[in-house]
Amino acid sequence: MSTDSQIKDSQIKDSQIKDSQIKDSKALIDLYESMDDERKLSLCDFADFLYAKAEPVSKEIPAPDDVPRPQEESVVGAVKRLKIKYHMVESMTVFSAASELMTDHMVKGRDVIEVIDEMEILFDDAYKKLLQDTKQDSE
Repeated sequence: MSTDSQIKDSQIKDSQIKDSQIKDSKALIDLYESMDDERKLSLCDFADFLYAKAEPVSKEIPAPDDVPRPQEESVVGAVKRLKIKYHMVESMTVFSAASELMTDHMVKGRDVIEVIDEMEILFDDAYKKLLQDTKQDSE
């Protein structure tokens, strides 16, 4: 076996090992929360060290999914659709305002189309803010 193919095989194995060992953020949070304060401090120090050594990573924000608005839709259905369309927007970012709009419709009898129109704007604004924040972070 040539040296080039050995290097390539080694890189493939390293990549496979890394992919299988990468934890998602929830798993990392669970680990962190199970540690005592001394280990938490060590982990934070190590994370700061790795961050300082690394090249900046630009986070790509995907475009909203193409989820067309149906002719007739309930407010709850609109929220579900918009959460799918704008999956990259953190739900808590729009939760308070969306809840207020739902309450306006259900309790105060506000027009469903008007409420859904405002929800569309709410989610779109949150998406635009996410794009802007990501752009500023990368500069």
